[in-house]
Amino acid sequence: MDVLMTIRVALQALARSKMRAALTVLGIVIGVWAVILLVSICQSAGNKVKSEVLSLSGTNVIYVWNNWRSRDGERKRSGTGLIASDAEALAEECPAVLAASPIVYHSGQAVAGDLNCHIDRILGVNTQYLTVRNWQLGRGGFFTQGDIHSAAKVCVIGQTIADNLFPAADPVGQSLRIKGIPFEIVGVLETREANIFGEEQDSIVLMPASTLHKRLFGWPEEWVASLMVSARSADRMEDATGEIKALLRERHRIVRGMADDFEVRNTSEFVSAFSTITTVMTILLGSIAGVSLIVGGIGIMNIMLVSVTERTREIGIRMAVGARPRDILRQFLVEAIMLSTLGGLLGVALGIAFTFGLTYAINSIYTFTKWPVIISVNSIVISLLFAGSVGLFFGFYPARKASKMDPIEALRYE
Repeated sequence: MDVLMTIRVALQALARSKMRAALTVLGIVIGVWAVILLVSICQSAGNKVKSEVLSLSGTNVIYVWNNWRSRDGERKRSGTGLIASDAEALAEECPAVLAASPIVYHSGQAVAGDLNCHIDRILGVNTQYLTVRNWQLGRGGFFTQGDIHSAAKVCVIGQTIADNLFPAADPVGQSLRIKGIPFEIVGVLETREANIFGEEQDSIVLMPASTLHKRLFGWPEEWVASLMVSARSADRMEDATGEIKALLRERHRIVRGMADDFEVRNTSEFVSAFSTITTVMTILLGSIAGVSLIVGGIGIMNIMLVSVTERTREIGIRMAVGARPRDILRQFLVEAIMLSTLGGLLGVALGIAFTFGLTYAINSIYTFTKWPVIISVNSIVISLLFAGSVGLFFGFYPARKASKMDPIEALRYE
């Protein structure tokens, strides 16, 4: 019996029991659907988190924090701690470093005329901050090195602050007050979308770190909370990290054997950690969903055994007119594989449809984020191959049982 004839007979056999065939493939459909949906959603989540990390930080960014330690129940700096001039030294003396900025954190209320709004982040930075963050100006300019040296009362604001305090006017050249102190607005940042947590990125005010120290905090020191450093390229991240550590140990007079008074981390480490978590979750959820394929395979075996019993007389007649055992084996194997493959194709279609639907629902509910649609081609191919293999594996025993029948006994079967 040729292959085309085998397939035609298999289709005729399945068509005779449409409801039973549909119920048989249901387990395969659910298994493949779950694998496609879960793997695609996990990969979408991983890509979204990766893009958000880069959006929050910028590209090729390295963070340097003070190394805090507990002393007498209080968190205190270890060693001298980071200072604003460390950023300038890193940018000037480290060949692998493109730019560096100190970061001083604050938050508070801003007032302009009769309007006021809360500012989530008031950051003290230097002139290289926008380069590090890969952020552009929408209007106006940025403060200068002279403004930093003189602790000038100037600032650059985010678009949310501009909309809230100056809804009908250009904010550049005007002033806002923080803690009663007026600050001239020299520029407005280009707008950015909210991050994955729904936090507003445009609710921000940038000013010289020296201004934040002297005007708002009243600190004579130039201590800073952290440094943000941008490597010249992704390939030079490790070089930049090594140069940063070496220079800061030298500047902070840390001798061999002493612990660093700073910690260095980069965005690639964050992205790598998230990628690892996403991969593990994808494999775990995909494996759990794959159990449904095994259950579906058991269903196929059960139905094929029933089919063999029902068609015993047919098997005897075919053997009597010249069908060989291998023809009978191939016939029932083809039926099992067709059932599982059909279930796999339906599962793929449902998985793709549900992925688009769930992504649309997420983006509709959480309007602050744009969840990407990612259909994993690998998961589709693997699911279809696995579904076909399930049909082959679980269909082999019933097919072998049919091929081993005695033609005489089969013909006597009622």
